[in-house]
Amino acid sequence: MIRKIPLAAALALACAFPAAASSMPDAATQAKITADLKAQGYEVRKIDSEDGMIEVYAVKDGKTYELYLDANLKIVRSKEGS
Repeated sequence: MIRKIPLAAALALACAFPAAASSMPDAATQAKITADLKAQGYEVRKIDSEDGMIEVYAVKDGKTYELYLDANLKIVRSKEGS
């Protein structure tokens, strides 16, 4: 019984990671996002994925932003941070 718990946990984690990894933009897409946003004056700090959208943490004019991009890599929502 003790061995089944770690095995079950390992299987649950193994099933969860492929789904999370597939939602992350690939390296080429991340490079395009970084280049596009740099052209708009942003400094990209981190690219992630949330709720089926690409989430980018960036800085522009000394202010931090959370930018949400759609599948066409267009900003559809932005939130200014602190």
